[in-house]
Amino acid sequence: MPTQIKFGTDGWRGVIAEDYTFENVRRCAQGMAQYLISTNQTTRGLVVGYDTRFESDLFAQAVAEVIAAHGIKVYLVDRPTPTPVISYAILAQNAHGAVNLTSSHNPPIWGGFKVRADYAGAIAPDGLKQIEAKIPPPEDIKRMNYQEAMSQGLVQIFDPKPAYLKQLDKLINIEPLRQAGLTVAIDSMWGAGMGWFKDLLAGGTTRVVEIHDHRNPAFPEMNNPEPIPPNVNGLMELVKREKADLGIATDGDADRIGGSTEKGVFINQLQMYALLVLYLLEVRGLRGPIVKTLNTTSMLDALGKRFNVPVHETGVGFKYVAPKILETNALIGGEESGGYAFRDHIPERDGIVAGLFLMDAVVQTGKKPSQLLDHLFELVGPHYYERIDTDFPEEKRGEITARLQTAKPTELAGIKVTGINTMDGFKYLLDDGGWLCIRFSGTEPIMRFYVETTKDNKRSDLLDAGLKLAGLK
Repeated sequence: MPTQIKFGTDGWRGVIAEDYTFENVRRCAQGMAQYLISTNQTTRGLVVGYDTRFESDLFAQAVAEVIAAHGIKVYLVDRPTPTPVISYAILAQNAHGAVNLTSSHNPPIWGGFKVRADYAGAIAPDGLKQIEAKIPPPEDIKRMNYQEAMSQGLVQIFDPKPAYLKQLDKLINIEPLRQAGLTVAIDSMWGAGMGWFKDLLAGGTTRVVEIHDHRNPAFPEMNNPEPIPPNVNGLMELVKREKADLGIATDGDADRIGGSTEKGVFINQLQMYALLVLYLLEVRGLRGPIVKTLNTTSMLDALGKRFNVPVHETGVGFKYVAPKILETNALIGGEESGGYAFRDHIPERDGIVAGLFLMDAVVQTGKKPSQLLDHLFELVGPHYYERIDTDFPEEKRGEITARLQTAKPTELAGIKVTGINTMDGFKYLLDDGGWLCIRFSGTEPIMRFYVETTKDNKRSDLLDAGLKLAGLK
């Protein structure tokens, strides 16, 4: 019986060689091809990209064979490429969208099939359902010999980097960063972001020191290529060893970012989002809506009020964030996982642009990252964040959901509950301005528990309260 393929937040992910096989990847490719045909998107071609994971380049060729067999031209990248660069290539090539063979931040055993629309952002949930519905059984796969597709011009190998570099020049003046005399520590986490910051900042007085900067599909020295502790411990050690002015980590496909202060202290995802918003509003003087997922920081609401800009909240994932960015012409959109998108660019997470903006904040203000955080907290007050991910018995998913649906706590860890948001999971609003959020992951078979509070000593207690609400403790 063929694998039942379900599209989650960005597409489909599976365990390599178990369900993530060439056959199943080709089935997904045919679903995408049939979706393009059914929506009259066949004349401008499709970008196909891949990351540094096990045989991602060969999986990309398998996708190209199927798309080409349906008469749709494929623009295939020439090397492992960051997701934002692949997404921008949709616009540069005037293509109908993209398929990206990446599993982003997941552990090394995972592979992924990520899809993007013609506006270079995540396909909306309805479109994902249409693609999923068109995935055929294995015997109905239509494919074309790869070399034949190349010879007929249905597959074209191309370099997406030059067009992306031209786009960067419109977003930021990189020359002052090159000449700032900084020492910047980079951890590319064995992923597709390897070498990008070093190349961008070459030729000046700024020094870039980089670790995990070549392809290794096993992602050694870390649990998975996600720029959060403990995976970023190597980055923070590098910052201290090299006396760096700041540290930046990009995840496996370089669409997410993590950071370190000059003291080797992690800048968490919520702090990073608030710092980027403050940079755009205060340092660059820009104005526009902010889009955030419900599991990211309430510091954005405080900044929105302070600078008189609206803040829009969505469900988790860029399949919700990207359409809202386009609808509102947002200045920035982002999520708790460390992915942020910017106006006048693409409605897509971009760890490269986010990293450059963080550097620019340091250069333009003359403040070290720890001083930028101090300034942020002076404006919005201290906020403390923590997240835990935990396995759960899959057969008890319904029972856990029912338990959370019926639970109406009036307080958690001694803090009054002022409201419950069930837009995506269960978010409990607290009267200290913080919150607790519980939800099933859309990309992995785990549950996530998030907390943000203005009371540092309450983080663990609130997470324990969440586990008890779910019946997992």
